[in-house]
Amino acid sequence: MGDVKTRERFGLFHQAAARPLAEQRGAAAGQVAARRTALEMPTGISMADWRKIGDRLFAAADSSAWWLGDWLIYGQSAYPDRYRRAVEETDLDYQTLRNYAWVARRFAPARRRPALSFQHHAELASLPEQEQNYWMDRAERLNWSRNFLRARVKAAREADEQDDRNAISMRIQVNVSRDRRQRWATAAAGMEQDLPGWAMAILDRAAAAVLEEEESDHAVARREPGVLAARAG
Repeated sequence: MGDVKTRERFGLFHQAAARPLAEQRGAAAGQVAARRTALEMPTGISMADWRKIGDRLFAAADSSAWWLGDWLIYGQSAYPDRYRRAVEETDLDYQTLRNYAWVARRFAPARRRPALSFQHHAELASLPEQEQNYWMDRAERLNWSRNFLRARVKAAREADEQDDRNAISMRIQVNVSRDRRQRWATAAAGMEQDLPGWAMAILDRAAAAVLEEEESDHAVARREPGVLAARAG
């Protein structure tokens, strides 16, 4: 099945794609032939067999995107000085290949969901890992299409942006010594945060501690009215 040139240039893909089609021969009324530029199917095959062939073709095409992405990642690591030239000399579109590699990097093999297509993953590639996992869980559990997943992620993003627009903006200016600022910046870097984000987290924790203490005092006062008066004295 398939011509010699296809086997030579795309041996791995050809074997994975052609083998499932070969399995359909017994079920179809004749033989299905996959060639470099065509898929030849005999007349008389059933709707069920036609759908099975489509499922296998989709699986092969979807897998090839992951294969190409992983292939590129390997090439970048193993041949950094020759990688781009080698890729440009292939018949494949460079930008498309870069997109495959980007998605493959964003999802380590252990995190890829076989029940979701490569395009499902591509829709989530720009998100932080925790959010990726959240949306993949939902898409897999609820059997969402790629387009439906895209719509849900877009709606959630627009809601977050609206919340940001409604938030109160506050500018805090603090005069500190250079040494103190450097010490803060070093601490922030150690937490893998920028200085403003780190400072905001510290303020949030301090506020939470104060509010928790005040709430605790109020609870004690309600139970034992004389305690706070004794503390004050």
